[in-house]
Amino acid sequence: MILVNTDYITGKELEMLGLVRGGTIQSKNVGKDILQGFKTLVGGELKGYTEMMNEARAIATKRMVAEAEQLGADAVVNIRYASASIMDGAAEVIAYGTAVKFKN
Repeated sequence: MILVNTDYITGKELEMLGLVRGGTIQSKNVGKDILQGFKTLVGGELKGYTEMMNEARAIATKRMVAEAEQLGADAVVNIRYASASIMDGAAEVIAYGTAVKFKN
């Protein structure tokens, strides 16, 4: 499966199959959330949240690809990500794009 954030794949003629998406809502455990809260006092990267968001993007991408595979897609083009805070320490991540099949 080819995944790109452009609306084309060089050298390929594409047949659009439709919108595909995947999403997840992730949170950190309370202990890590408290530790990350202390980190905001001194500044710097909140590594626990970075890990959480990286994991959430990976899950959302995997779910989007699974939806594309169900349509018989060869690739997903024009991939985008969106996120939103659901509550303190929890975020929703959505991956979406257009499933395409290569024309012969």
